[in-house]
Amino acid sequence: MLVESYIPQSTAAARNEVSSRMMSVLIVDSDIQHSHQLQLGLQKHCGLIEIAEDTASAEILRQRCHFNLIIADIQLPVMSAIEWVVELREQRCDTAVIFMLADSNVETSIAALRAGAADLITKPFDIEQMTASVLRCMGREQVSSESQVAPAGIDHLSVQSGFIGEGDLIKSVGEVIRRVAPMPSTVMIEGESGTGKELAARAIHQWSGRAGAFVPVNCGAISAELIESEFFGHVKGAFTGAHQIRKGLFTYADGGTLFLDEIGEMPLSMQAHLLRVLEERTIRPVGSNREIAVDVRIVAATNRDLDAEVKKGNFRADLYFRLNVLSIRMPALREIEGDIAVLARYFVHTIARDLGVKPSELGDAEMNYLRSHDWPGNVRELKNVIERCLLLNSKPSQCIGGGLSALPDADAPEDDVSLAAVEKKHILKVLEMEGGNKSAAARRLGIARKTLERKVRAWAQQ
Repeated sequence: MLVESYIPQSTAAARNEVSSRMMSVLIVDSDIQHSHQLQLGLQKHCGLIEIAEDTASAEILRQRCHFNLIIADIQLPVMSAIEWVVELREQRCDTAVIFMLADSNVETSIAALRAGAADLITKPFDIEQMTASVLRCMGREQVSSESQVAPAGIDHLSVQSGFIGEGDLIKSVGEVIRRVAPMPSTVMIEGESGTGKELAARAIHQWSGRAGAFVPVNCGAISAELIESEFFGHVKGAFTGAHQIRKGLFTYADGGTLFLDEIGEMPLSMQAHLLRVLEERTIRPVGSNREIAVDVRIVAATNRDLDAEVKKGNFRADLYFRLNVLSIRMPALREIEGDIAVLARYFVHTIARDLGVKPSELGDAEMNYLRSHDWPGNVRELKNVIERCLLLNSKPSQCIGGGLSALPDADAPEDDVSLAAVEKKHILKVLEMEGGNKSAAARRLGIARKTLERKVRAWAQQ
């Protein structure tokens, strides 16, 4: 199964780049503990790594030292990272920036791209994913083998390739992706939610050798009124509120890959525009009479049966055939039962390292329990279950399905009635109610996600 670990194709240009040991990186994050963990994970690849809690401190460090790369959390106190980077660009500072996001929000992602983001990475992330992004931003397209440490019992090359699994089905998917990646053809990725469709799209981009950005967009998350402007951009005065020229997603993806997630959610009116772009390779910003040539590789994904949607009249047949040049189906976890144990061990290893806790061993009984589960949420659900097990020091049988049976009964008497204990119980109960979704739980609690993550991480280490 595809996981968040990528090895892009090497090129002559990458081999001529300066050694990663000479990289200087500035990490800007109000969560100092997270910054130190990131620093620890990257230090073997970088010569200098500095840490700042806010943009003011970061600016002092930046004036003092030249940094090759900035890694910034978008949500910072006083001034957001996007506002700060916009100011840097106005000062003609072209330092590459990787933005970290707590939520994959379309509006925020677009704002980050417009600010000149080299990459967007959603928290929480694996250090391999960040390492790959850092080295890619520095012009190195080959991730050092040092960053790919395989857990015991897992093939090292499987971790490097981004595919964790020993079955023929997963191997065949990986082979197809590697074969089609260098081609310019449009690719359709099908599969249930949680099977790794976006990760497959990222792998296609990484192995394609394309120099441009990978730009993901959820077609169902943009309002129908703004979708044309978001995709193609607009000129000043094109409509009410268009006070300045704005680039669209196709422009940001020029030379790279545009990933159209949930393509089945795209309005019919926009489908006609997309078909025209695919056929003519040009875009026209809203309000403009000028055509702009673009070189964009399209990868689309859906969890719907688009053939059935075409018959219902919900999706254009001509666009469907234009997108479906090559179809890749991501298997559901229940179809690759033999790989569940391999994936579980991999997630125990990587998540425990990220949380700073000791990996727990999964015995035969627990592995059999994992194999017997239907996994409606697929690999995403398995990863969340393993994380809950590590956080609460519980077994999968206690955590599966979003439940946290390791939590005390709300009505049961407790010896510890301290404020800290009550707070812990309440927060974990809300996490249970939200199925382990930290962003949703944080919103419900009225606290920042980083605060929630910090508390849960501390409890896991107790």
